[in-house]
Amino acid sequence: MSGLEWIVDAHGCSPDRLRDRAALQAVFARMIEELGLHPCGDAQWHQFAPEGGITGVSVLSESHLACHSFPEHGTLCLNLFCCAPRADWDFERQLARLVGAQRVFIRRLERRYQDPAMSTALVSDAAAGAAGE
Repeated sequence: MSGLEWIVDAHGCSPDRLRDRAALQAVFARMIEELGLHPCGDAQWHQFAPEGGITGVSVLSESHLACHSFPEHGTLCLNLFCCAPRADWDFERQLARLVGAQRVFIRRLERRYQDPAMSTALVSDAAAGAAGE
């Protein structure tokens, strides 16, 4: 079994939106709604004084959603980890609309829960045990 993790870097974003907690909360809300995610409580937000970026994290029953904004660079970094495979979200279109992103880079990682080498070892051990009976 495996889960999926998306590591997303959005560049050319509106610095004003990256300083606006409500704008980033809208990104989280849209992702949660459209991907059918299940927050375990309210997201936590921290804004760096006074006009700095924002860090946000939401613990999900599926795992987590986090963001870090860098208005001085026009960059939003997102991370979403889901414990079970699911459809991709349209990061490019949605981040262009919600925070004005001009370029979006997405890395999609499969996170394996079991070491494939261990699976082979377990099968080999079971076969050896059966042969010795």
